[in-house]
Parts: sequence; structure tokens; C-alpha cells
Amino acid sequence: MHICGKEIRIEGNLIRVARIAEGFEQVGDPNELVSALQKSGHRVDLLTFMQALSERLPKYDFFMEWDNFAAMPVETFDQWFTKRVDTKIRNKLRKAEKVGVQVREVPFDDALIAGIAAINNECPIRQGRRFPHYGDPLETVRRKNGSFADRSVFIGVFFEGTLIGYAKLVPDEVGGQAGLMQILSMIRYRDKAPNNLIIAQAVRSCAQRKIPYLLYANFAYGKKERDSLADFKEENGFERIDLPRYYIPCSKLGELALNLRVHRGFKEYIPWSVLKQARKVRNSWYSRVIERAKERA
Repeated sequence: MHICGKEIRIEGNLIRVARIAEGFEQVGDPNELVSALQKSGHRVDLLTFMQALSERLPKYDFFMEWDNFAAMPVETFDQWFTKRVDTKIRNKLRKAEKVGVQVREVPFDDALIAGIAAINNECPIRQGRRFPHYGDPLETVRRKNGSFADRSVFIGVFFEGTLIGYAKLVPDEVGGQAGLMQILSMIRYRDKAPNNLIIAQAVRSCAQRKIPYLLYANFAYGKKERDSLADFKEENGFERIDLPRYYIPCSKLGELALNLRVHRGFKEYIPWSVLKQARKVRNSWYSRVIERAKERA
């Protein structure tokens, strides 16, 4: 939903937490947003938001904890290519270019929608879990990728005329930072380094628009152990930048949640070892589902 011109997502069942599209929008006046949420007709217990990358010291008196983004300062493409990434990444990019892989900004049109749908439909399971966009009709693909239409930049990676990877880059309202909302590529073309090419073009696009920061979601997630995605981000020039995260109660239940320190949900109290084992069980189950599907095909 949209409140005060902001895209708001409400999460949780017992404790309902409202979030702006972090990295893509700034909160503006927090008190005005809280008041609008309370009058919206939706049950909201807490509002949470992070400060911009340019503001790393706390500036509000609300309840605060530290959170992080995977981000990088952007100067020029050459500075990124020669200083921020190592020989391994530079070689991947050069090798991809030599075999004819191309990356460029692309319009949000029917051709891109069809290409995204083809990437979505390559495999029903990604990263050990059911891929939620598998099988989406074209109009659903258009709708899911159509947010922030007035300021989104789409990046496409092409091999032999086929879209093999794409990303959506969204600058915030003032051009102070731009976030990668989606990076997705075909698994069978992983050797063509499509995701590395996307990062390279995102840096180039930010530099051309004089956007000083590029971000790619979180660098670390709660108690989760470091994984291959964090390694990918670091190898491609991202670093961890810690920023204040605020929680503002919008109801009595929200006040109680803050007082009891359960505002981040009960999942936070489950040991990582337990969560890790549960993920292994889930991944194993999905693998068996895929094998059965292949046998029936």
C-alpha cells in the first residue's frame, strides 16, 4: 500500500510491522508517517526504518538498533574496476566480453517482460527453496516489476540475442543512493558471469547519474552465518555499512513489544543452529520434489 507517497509493506501476524521500501525511499517526517499509518484503517503496531547511507550517526530520539547495508561509494566506473575489485572479477568481465556477452540499460517494455518471464521459468527451485515467481503470467511479471516506474533503471545481460540476466536499479527520491531491487540470471549461463556484469553496469549507471552510493540489500542478516551471497557482494566491491534502524510504536501492542524487546519477531530467539538444520531439511525436501518431477516428465 502507499501512505504519504511511500510504498509501505506490513509484515508479521501477532506484531504488525510497517516498513518503507528501504534503500529506495527515505522516510521523510517519521511522526507524519506514524500518524498516517494510525489513520490508514490497517492494523500497524510498529514502524521501522533506516537512515540514508549519507547519515551514519543517529539523528532521532526513537528506539534504535544498529543494522547494515551492503553498499559501496561510487566515483567512476574506472575507479571501481581498477581499485574496488580484484583481478578475479576483472578477468571474469573480460572473458564474458570476449565471448560476446553484452550488458546495457534496457527499456521496461514487452521484450523485457518476456525475457524476465523466461528467466523466471527456467527452474522452480532456486537457492534450495521454491521460487515464488516461477510460472507467473506476463501481466503478473509486469506488475511485480513495475514499482517506482518513474525512476527505475533496468539492466539487461544478453548472450546471442537472448536475455540471460537482469536487474532493477532504483535511485531514491533525491538521488543520494540507488538500490538493486532484483538481480536474477539464468542458471545455465552462470559461466558467462551475468551477475558480475550486472554489478559493473549498475556502477556505470550510478556514476553517469552522479549517484554517490550503490547498495545491494543487507551485508549480514541477523544471526545468519556468512554465505556465498555475502562473498559475492564483497568480491564485487560492496562493504558493510552500519546505519541506525528505528522502531516507533503505532499502537499499545507496539509499545509492549518494544518494552519486552520482541519487536523483531520471535524467530530472533531461535538459535541459528536450529534454523540452519531446518533449512537443510527444507532444501532436502525440495530436492526430492524436483527429482520426482523429473522422473515423471
